[in-house]
Amino acid sequence: MRSQELQVQEGLGRDPFGGDVFFFRGRSGSLIKAIWHDGIGLSLYAKRLDRGRFIWPQTVDGVVSLTMGQAS
Repeated sequence: MRSQELQVQEGLGRDPFGGDVFFFRGRSGSLIKAIWHDGIGLSLYAKRLDRGRFIWPQTVDGVVSLTMGQAS
C-alpha cells in the first residue's frame, strides 16, 4: 500500500491521511484499489473483475473526480 500512499502524496500533492478516498485503476482496467485513512490507519479495498473493465472517466493531469454514484 505504500506505493499508493506515495502516489497520493507526491504525484497528486494530496494528504492521504485527510479522509478522502483515493481510487487507482490497473492498466488493463479490470482492477481497482481504493485507499483511505479511517482515523486509525490506512485501509485498502481491492476488486478485480473476471470479465469486462471498469469504466473510467477522462483524466485531467492524472486526476479524476468521481461522484458517489460512480464510486459505488
